[in-house]
Amino acid sequence: MINPPYVCNGCKNKSSCTLSKKIYEASYALKEYQSTLSESRCGITYNDLEIENLNSILKPLIVDKKQSIHHAVINNKNKIMCSEKEIYNLIDQGVLEIKNIDLPRKVRYRTRKNARTTYYKVDKNCLITRKYEDFLAYMKKHPDTPIIEMDSVEGIKGGKVLLTIHFVSCSFMLAFIRNHNDAESVINIFNYLEKILGIEKFKKLFVIILTDNGSEFSNPSEIEISNITSEERTKIFYCEPGRSDQKGSCEVNHELIRRVLPQGTSFDNLTQDNINLLMSHINSYKRKKLNDCSPLQLFSLMFGFDIANKLGIKEIEPNNINLSEDLLKKD
Repeated sequence: MINPPYVCNGCKNKSSCTLSKKIYEASYALKEYQSTLSESRCGITYNDLEIENLNSILKPLIVDKKQSIHHAVINNKNKIMCSEKEIYNLIDQGVLEIKNIDLPRKVRYRTRKNARTTYYKVDKNCLITRKYEDFLAYMKKHPDTPIIEMDSVEGIKGGKVLLTIHFVSCSFMLAFIRNHNDAESVINIFNYLEKILGIEKFKKLFVIILTDNGSEFSNPSEIEISNITSEERTKIFYCEPGRSDQKGSCEVNHELIRRVLPQGTSFDNLTQDNINLLMSHINSYKRKKLNDCSPLQLFSLMFGFDIANKLGIKEIEPNNINLSEDLLKKD
């Protein structure tokens, strides 16, 4: 048929027509669509930096020390942010420097059909007693509790990433540079904060923390419990999936970071001193909603003027505040 819908279904001349026929069949069309959709989703979701990081962790353990993938993963669960199954898939595809011959028991495993791949390791048990509804219930009982919102800000995929810690009551924000977006780097930052502040001051600042369901936050118990005294130092709660608005104060403050470090900017050449300088400018920036005070001024009044200095934040003279991309550019 030369006119829409360009198929012969329903044509009154179909039985007598001598031309080649084109028939639309719904079941066949659906199979074609599903096949195209599946092919479009195939491929590797990791970039070179992420693969290099996996190789640096796994190769010495599996190739040199002959450990199993299971053993390597469970003992480095805060560094390896993907599942055992996904590691097997990457080895099968020849992406990692580890080969199947390095896995003595690999031949014992049969490939499962229609197996679902899990790209990021998130322990669902971490949500028990820590869901957003638990957060609301806690705040109902303790309405004066100061809230901390926590999130990650990415540079380029697989590169360095920021951990942001936002004090909602005064809009004061800390940021820490991390080499990889994994759980271990987040835990290390909180251990560092306890070390420089002391456990009592830490507990006063970080009463409760609200964050999202990112895999880097999937080990809350090691954030909540002091690795020095073994006592509870904070409480973690999680927003509902896809509800970044539930920690909207933190998200709004990220806009100031993005003025200096726009989306897609690499953080790989940045140091913690660079980030402290950036956050000093942001925290010295006066806000109308704070009655024309800066977050640093309010934070210092609430917790003491020495704490901000310990955290690497300095006051910037108002006319010298720079929130442009030029702030961190080197001459």
